[in-house]
Amino acid sequence: MRNALIPLLTAVVLLGGCAGLPRHVHKTPSTAFQHPETTTLGQIVASDEIGKNLSGIRLLSSGEEALASLITLADHAERTLDIQYYIIHEDDSTRTLLHHVRLAADRGVRVRVLVDDLNTAGEDRRFMHLSSHANVEVRVFNPFTAGRFWTWTRFLASATDIRRINHRMHNKLFVADDALAITGGRNIGDQYFTLDPRSNFVDLDVVAAGPIVPQLSASFDQFWNSKYAIPIASVASSVDAEANSAPPVEAQLSDNDRWLEQEVTAKKLELIWAPATVLADRPAKIASETSPDEELTIANDITALMGTAKQDLSIISPYFIPGKQGVALIAKLVENGVKVRILTNSLASTDSPLVDIGYARYRVPLLKLGVDLREMRPKLGQKHSRFHPFRSSNASLHAKALVIDQKIVFIGSLNMDERSAKINSELGLVINSTEIAREVTSLLDDISTDGSYKLQLDQHDHVEWMSGDGGTQKIWHTDPATSRTERVWLTILSPFAPDEIL
Repeated sequence: MRNALIPLLTAVVLLGGCAGLPRHVHKTPSTAFQHPETTTLGQIVASDEIGKNLSGIRLLSSGEEALASLITLADHAERTLDIQYYIIHEDDSTRTLLHHVRLAADRGVRVRVLVDDLNTAGEDRRFMHLSSHANVEVRVFNPFTAGRFWTWTRFLASATDIRRINHRMHNKLFVADDALAITGGRNIGDQYFTLDPRSNFVDLDVVAAGPIVPQLSASFDQFWNSKYAIPIASVASSVDAEANSAPPVEAQLSDNDRWLEQEVTAKKLELIWAPATVLADRPAKIASETSPDEELTIANDITALMGTAKQDLSIISPYFIPGKQGVALIAKLVENGVKVRILTNSLASTDSPLVDIGYARYRVPLLKLGVDLREMRPKLGQKHSRFHPFRSSNASLHAKALVIDQKIVFIGSLNMDERSAKINSELGLVINSTEIAREVTSLLDDISTDGSYKLQLDQHDHVEWMSGDGGTQKIWHTDPATSRTERVWLTILSPFAPDEIL
């Protein structure tokens, strides 16, 4: 969306068109399963709970273990699967996962799939095929109602509806029997599961159990039953629902990746039990044509949370555009003695170069404040085993997390930018756990020392990029691993790209 937004919006304004939400759509409201204690997963969770007010959490920092864990939830669900994603790609890992989802439906499991409609161009057939199962319903969120075969035709057909379609559902959530859930930053696709031979994402999800799971399910229900969630058959062309994709090929996952399967089979989950809270935007955020009411967004909660830092604040965000208010908040924290660390993408590693326009505006002010600012390299080092899948591929940061005073952690879908704050809907967890905080900090440390550029200012307040140490240290005076042409184009576009559209 970000890379294509400026030229596409220009085209639709010039060419015009008409669109809107479908009218007289028939859909039956439904809600999450209410009795997880009657299922095997629910009974396993109940036997492991150590307090009614504590939730079970475990990080999924590896893409392969994230895929294996999703498959485990699909394989062991007995009553319901609720699946909500911004992107569900058409590739090997997706076919594998959806094969296991269909097997669950064959067993009688009710499956609800809610996918944002932005990235589904030309894919109506496969979603219609999935929805053709008697126990599966697929809805698309905030749909394009015409020109559905290509992205550009969708935008052209929606020229009079730009304010609506600019708002997207960015949530990521997978819930089995209202007992176990997976949520965080990952979409569904090879790049998110470290299975793409060319480029993969460094990302973070969590397995969640306990009282936060019904809260996550309640958020899903709000989106599922909103006026913006439309059954795929109400917007798709009249095409044969027969599948047209290759059969699934099971991913080669190690025993370490399959830890959740092993623990569910043994009926003993090794989770960290800690106080946790769900932060979830409501669908009404999509209806706002200007800045949505603060009560409808989680961004205000995140800002308040950051403001509580007393010692240190670590920010991990692939798209980082703090704006003047964000810089002012960080300045206040630094003034109060808080050490601030930020990890974001470099221009060479980002999957959205346009975002770098907004981010670059704030590098010098942040460095002048003394912020430890790092940008991820497109090639990660090989010192840390957790990054071994990236040795033969490019890497891009996609994880979104905060660590406050080494005890409070946020993990979710929210980027630190205007789009996440005011335009897209987002979802995440706030976890009060020193152990989870140490794990996220360890990930940040590994990338910082073996996979990032450290930024600094020269004597003329120009940005320098530094990598390595001792005799291997190297310094760049322009964005490393990028071409002059790319940098010039971004400079030309900069005046026409305010923060709020990036």
